[in-house]
Parts: sequence; C-alpha cells; structure tokens
Amino acid sequence: MARKVLVLGEARDGQLRNVSFEAIAAAKTVAEGGEVVGVLIGESVNSLGSDLYQYGADKVVAVEDAKLSQYTPDGYSQALMAVIEQENPEGIIFGHTSLGKDLAPKIASKLGSGLISDAVAVEEAGGNLVFTRPIYSGKAFEKKIVTDGLVFATIRPNNIAPLEKDAGKSGEVSTVSAEIKDLRTIIKDVVRKATEGVDLSEAKVVVAGGRGVKSEEGFEPLKELADVLGGAVGASRGACDADYCDYSLQIGQTGKVVTPDLYIAAGISGAIQHLAGMSNSKVIVAINKDPEANIFKVADYGIVGDLFEVIPMLTEEFKKLKVNA
Repeated sequence: MARKVLVLGEARDGQLRNVSFEAIAAAKTVAEGGEVVGVLIGESVNSLGSDLYQYGADKVVAVEDAKLSQYTPDGYSQALMAVIEQENPEGIIFGHTSLGKDLAPKIASKLGSGLISDAVAVEEAGGNLVFTRPIYSGKAFEKKIVTDGLVFATIRPNNIAPLEKDAGKSGEVSTVSAEIKDLRTIIKDVVRKATEGVDLSEAKVVVAGGRGVKSEEGFEPLKELADVLGGAVGASRGACDADYCDYSLQIGQTGKVVTPDLYIAAGISGAIQHLAGMSNSKVIVAINKDPEANIFKVADYGIVGDLFEVIPMLTEEFKKLKVNA
C-alpha cells in the first residue's frame, strides 16, 4: 500500500540533525513506494530543504514564522497541523528526541491517532509494517503493527541508517501558510549546558565516566580520548550526582539513551539504570578496577585496571593509528 509520509526535519543551530535523515529512511519503508514529504518548521529554514532532498525526500514544505524561531509545543503543533491539513498524509515519522517526545503525543492526540514511540527498526512483513521497540529498560523488544488509520511513529537516533546522500538531487521548498497565535509559552532565553562538539544522542563514539573518575578534573582524560575518536563524553548518574559533570551528560534510564558504534565505559560500575541507556550500543568496552563490576556482563571487551592509566594509553594508541591511517 503506497502511502504519503511526512517527516519532521529537526534543525539545531542552523543545521538538520542526523536523525532527520534516519527518519526519511524509515519513512521510505513506511511509504512503500509512496511519497515522502520533508517538513521544516522555524524562522528561516527554507535553505535546509536541499539536505532533505539529498537524503531521499520527494517533496519539501516549510512553515516559516518569527514565532517559530525556538521550539514551543503550541507553535510547532499549529504549524504541523497546517501541513497535515494540506498534505493529508497516511504516515508521520519524527525522531525520538526531546522535541519529538514532546510534540508527537500532542499531534497524535489532536489527530485521534495511535503512536508507536522509540522504534529502533521498521520493516514490511506479511503485508504489515512491523515496528520494533525496546521495553523493560532495553531488556526485551516488542514488535508492533498498525492495523488501521495513520501510521505515526518516532524513531530512536542511531538505529536506522540514513539513505546514501545524493548530492546532485534538488527541488523546490513550498511554503505552507499557518497562523501561529495564542502561544502560552514564550522563550525568553536559552541557556545551554551541553558540551560543545558532537551531539551526545547522535554520537558514533561515546566515552562515559562514572564515580571512578573521582572529580571534575578526572573527566579531562575522557574528553581528550573522545576528541581523538571524534566522539562525545557522557556520564553515569553517580558522576552527575557527585558534581563531576553536568546532568546534560547523564546516560541512563533517567537520562539520555545512546546507541553508538562504540561505547567506552570508564569507572562505571554498571547499575541497571545506567545499562538501560547504553546496553544497545554496538560495541561496549568497559574499564574498571573491580573485576566483578556489573558493567563487564554487558561489555564486549573488558579491561581490569586503573582508568587513569588505561585511558591515556588508549588515547596515545589511537593517535598513532590516526597518524598512520
């Protein structure tokens, strides 16, 4: 069944987040030969349309308004509902980001639609679209199908590979008119505590520290290793609670969920709440002085040793590999 599927292109600092392109790939499966429509919402976002086209969108529409310069659930829902009324889609795909987790249920409620959240895979099987999503803090997976009505889902970043970029593809960005009014939320200022560089939730490499880093300064070797690998730094809740780093770096059941290609856990014991946020990483390397630490049960590779000795050694070896590459 061919479907028209909307994909929300999520922008940050004037660039589209990678999950937007992953959502297009998921939408191609949902569309089953139908049309994938990229949606841009913001103050000046038309210029981002080329990226959506190059990653597989068949059409791109935009809602531009000064009131949409920062995300608010009221403003974005009004804009998106205007697009939905115009396009009348059979499917909608968002990234399972902080924005997507906030906006998707609101839109689903307005449409009287079901919602499959945090999907890590989508495939066609037996005439049905089958979505796979983790449950019980990642200890099990369930498969869901949409039996009737709109196919609406959010996808977890770093799980569905984007389509190959076609740099030669282009198209027009059509404007959708939407009246943005009666906003109950007004953004006065945005204070960002997240570290500069690679987005933690989309990083291909994450170097995370726990209580074993012992101090704020203890994170410096981890930051150096992350820089060498082109990755991001994360932390356990224990490290955040101890004021070694900001809570924006927290990975776990009450923090961010990450699924990088490589996860290096340094000085992390492996509490079940932390494992819920990283256990689906493709390769896990654990570094801990305690050979009985729970983190070793989920690790693909384990190093029993002092992280302050091991991390600098790894950093130097990776530097050598990069020089010789």
